[in-house]
Amino acid sequence: MSVTPSELARIAVTAADDKKAEDIVAMDLTGLSDVCDYFVICSAGNPRMLSAIVDEVEERIKKNAGLDPLSHEGRAGATWVLLDYGSVVVHAFLPEAREYYRLERLWGDAPRVDFLQ
Repeated sequence: MSVTPSELARIAVTAADDKKAEDIVAMDLTGLSDVCDYFVICSAGNPRMLSAIVDEVEERIKKNAGLDPLSHEGRAGATWVLLDYGSVVVHAFLPEAREYYRLERLWGDAPRVDFLQ
């Protein structure tokens, strides 16, 4: 099963949305970063919801793209979980951690992509 980075980001966004993630942002980093092509950033209201969102993203990507994350960070702290799929990196935050790290501002030059149309 082969999917493009854009398709992979769309799967992640849809999965997060289905689990009621808040303020979902997909950023196209193509040409701006050597690390990945897309960031998917979202928030959850509490640690339990954060875990449910991350689980859904992992399950949906596995089912639809046949991929496991290359790495994942933050499950223990449960304020910011990062799933690295190579071309797509998913960041799921609790609101205070998202405000602190401000990835959208850090990557402010990156175009945003609306996968929920």
